[in-house]
Amino acid sequence: MIFGLPIGFAAPWVLAALVVLPVLWLILRAIPPAPVRRMFPGVVLLLGLKDDDTVTDRTPWWLLLLRMLALAAVIVGLAGPVLNPDEPSDGNGPLLIVMDASWASAADWEARRTMVEALLDEAAREGRSASLQRLTAPQEVRFQPADAWLSRLAGVTPMPWEPEAAAVAAWAEELAGQDFDTVWLSDGLARDGRDDVLKALQEAGSVRVVETGRGVIGLQTPAFEDGKVLLTARRSESALERGVSVQAVGTDPGGSERILATLPMDFEAGEDVAENALVLPAELRARVTRFEVQGLRSAGAISLTDDSLRRREVALIAGREDREGLQLLSPLHFLRQALVPTADILEGALGDVLPANPDVVVLADVAVLSAGEEAALLEWLDQGGLLLRFAGPRLAASEISRTDEDPLLPVRLRAGGRSVGGAMSWGEPKSLAPFSEDSPFFGLSVPEEVTVTAQVMAQPDPTLAERVIASLSDGTPLVTRKEIGQGQVVLVHVTANAEWSGLPLSGLFVQMLDRLAVVSSNSADMAEQMAGTSWQPLKVLDGFGRLEDGQTLPGVPGEALLEGALNADVRPGLYREGDRLMALNVVQNDAELVAMRWPADVPVEGLRGAVSRDLSGYLLAAALILLAADVLASLAVSGRLWGARVAGALMALVLVAPVHEARAQGADAHARDVALAHVLTGNRTIDDTALAGMRGLSETLFFRTSVEPGEPASVDLERDELAFYPILYWPITQEQPTPSREAYGKLNDYLRSGGMIVFDTRDADVARFGASSPNGRKLQSLAAGLDIPPLDPLPADHVLTRTFYLLQDFPGRYDSHDVWVEAAPPDAELIEGMPFRNLNDGVTPVIIGGNDWAAAWAVDARGNTLLPVGRGRAGERQRELAYRFGVNIVMHVLTGNYKSDQVHVPALLDRLGQ
Repeated sequence: MIFGLPIGFAAPWVLAALVVLPVLWLILRAIPPAPVRRMFPGVVLLLGLKDDDTVTDRTPWWLLLLRMLALAAVIVGLAGPVLNPDEPSDGNGPLLIVMDASWASAADWEARRTMVEALLDEAAREGRSASLQRLTAPQEVRFQPADAWLSRLAGVTPMPWEPEAAAVAAWAEELAGQDFDTVWLSDGLARDGRDDVLKALQEAGSVRVVETGRGVIGLQTPAFEDGKVLLTARRSESALERGVSVQAVGTDPGGSERILATLPMDFEAGEDVAENALVLPAELRARVTRFEVQGLRSAGAISLTDDSLRRREVALIAGREDREGLQLLSPLHFLRQALVPTADILEGALGDVLPANPDVVVLADVAVLSAGEEAALLEWLDQGGLLLRFAGPRLAASEISRTDEDPLLPVRLRAGGRSVGGAMSWGEPKSLAPFSEDSPFFGLSVPEEVTVTAQVMAQPDPTLAERVIASLSDGTPLVTRKEIGQGQVVLVHVTANAEWSGLPLSGLFVQMLDRLAVVSSNSADMAEQMAGTSWQPLKVLDGFGRLEDGQTLPGVPGEALLEGALNADVRPGLYREGDRLMALNVVQNDAELVAMRWPADVPVEGLRGAVSRDLSGYLLAAALILLAADVLASLAVSGRLWGARVAGALMALVLVAPVHEARAQGADAHARDVALAHVLTGNRTIDDTALAGMRGLSETLFFRTSVEPGEPASVDLERDELAFYPILYWPITQEQPTPSREAYGKLNDYLRSGGMIVFDTRDADVARFGASSPNGRKLQSLAAGLDIPPLDPLPADHVLTRTFYLLQDFPGRYDSHDVWVEAAPPDAELIEGMPFRNLNDGVTPVIIGGNDWAAAWAVDARGNTLLPVGRGRAGERQRELAYRFGVNIVMHVLTGNYKSDQVHVPALLDRLGQ
């Protein structure tokens, strides 16, 4: 630091050269301006004369000052000036930067990344190697030049979970015997095993901790009690009073996202919990999708909602009236007891309750429906309703669904039903069989005391086996189901009361209702409900609290969701199993946010503000400018400026004209010719390989087809125009930054206007292209902002298999069949006489795979292949197929579906009689 200014020097001893600047006064005066030439006949008279006033005395002072400033700029620039210099570190060995990188770090992530960048810059200037580690995804510590980590910093983001104690402990054990200094950017939360990790880092060298000190706020899963939504917020620092606002976010009737309500929550001094209740109408409450703490960008400040917040509306209709004084014999008594705590009950005539659009309609021993009621129920089922029917004496005695299957029953029924355990019975009462794996009740335990004494029997049919979801021990169906439109009808072959079975008296009855999505998930023991189920992620949260599509992720066992331990396999978000929806939030209801208290011997500092910046380049550039000005000034004083002007103009034409010409030619070439392009990722090796791959594919097109591509291009999504390129090859890397909102807008316009993007995860050698690989997960996050249609694996009769070459394999450097394109339309079918289906009316906007096609296409400037593919002849054959697939892709983009349309020519000629 000098004179209190935030400027330091990497080599301050070089400044000693400034003392020689006064000496330059004498040296620089030795270069006087050229004398003025005059013609004088009497030159002989001047011989022997001496001019005491020499030319050197008339050198302008401002020219000397200009030269001294130029030299001073060179000296100061070589001294390594640094703006906002960091305090010099004590160590000179490797530097380990540890980041918790959890959801609690997301709120001030930009400041953390800025400080990491400053630490890496400092390490690079000091010649120290570095390593960057995230405890939410610990890896083997490998020290590399600090500049290498700077290029990867853009892809480092917080995770929506906390570090796992076991994984972090195992990572800390691997540090034994190493020497390095550590800077730990903590999120401020205390966790199990932190003392052991700190001890391991201190044994390796010095440790200093960076924290904000502001504390962390998290929002728990909301609860619904007594008609109110109960919200609970927690914080880690409780010394001072603090107030926050929680927003209820949902959709309006038009489907647009809106803030539906705002609720203040106040933390008292010394309290780490704040609670409040929100009263909303049932219709408005059903629209709420999440609660979020206003102004906090963190997954922990988001609480997603599920079925537990939305009470279902269930219409109960019985085939007979309740008997006065005999409530236990009422067909609806046990259903009311099971549903009242968790659902809104509607009772009345079917024609009166259906206009209210209930979620579920229960018919208890209702046999005959009028034509109008049947039509209304079918229309309601087609829109996604659930019709739950219970058998009884009326249904057993009726003639419905005997010869022909009734539209509102899943199976045909036998006449008379079946009675067991009585004087005229067919045997002893029957118990329930264990539920099969394809049953929605799979995983529920069957109590031994639940037996059945009577039931309605199903007629044997070819479709019977696939519609049975529960059966008795002798194999007869107990519960059957079929789909109608988007809804379904379920028949329980016993009564809803205890006349025919002990099922309504058991806890299994409520659990079965829950699995059928009749009641919400808090109506029975969660462990039994979740056992044996598999839940598909719909939306998952990233570390910043943004929702991403999760439907490409693998299913999660119900037991893992119930445990609530978040990691890369179980992410916070919304999960679906059948008709049930469950939210898994970051801050569990039993979680506590406790601030970390570091030992006294560990220095703790706050996040730095400004980033250190090296000013050497600016000063040396200024010196060059001053020296150029000195040349012009000397020429002006000496009278030679006219010649300098001509030379400068010629040099400017030589230097500038080719640049403008090249740019113009490049733009014109892209506008006139077909040019292949790839997306820049920031990884120099991957980008060079991609450009070489585009070059190799362009040469193949030139020699084999009528397409004559121009020079391939490297595209920066933030700055370059995309309309010039019919195809963009996008290799996926873990570190590449997420495009900006403007770049996503350009990409969506590009896709909608007929362009194609080929996404290549380059991981088919280890993952066969899937979300389980890091590149696959990165592709999901990159594609979240793109308008991509539904995708399917590339079918054998897709146009891509025959646009130029006939292909069934699509290898690159790796050979995997996992290639995805736009899904076929629902009405695509094979017409008689046609060899192929008409799958797509146009060009698929995206192709997704992991075969590393660019590596197989890549050639150098002489046309030699750059990277090996396979071995021997098999490898060359694989490279040839890769080139053919690339040709097919380009021809598909340029010609559309004309190959698909050609299959209709024989039929057209036949109709025309030719």
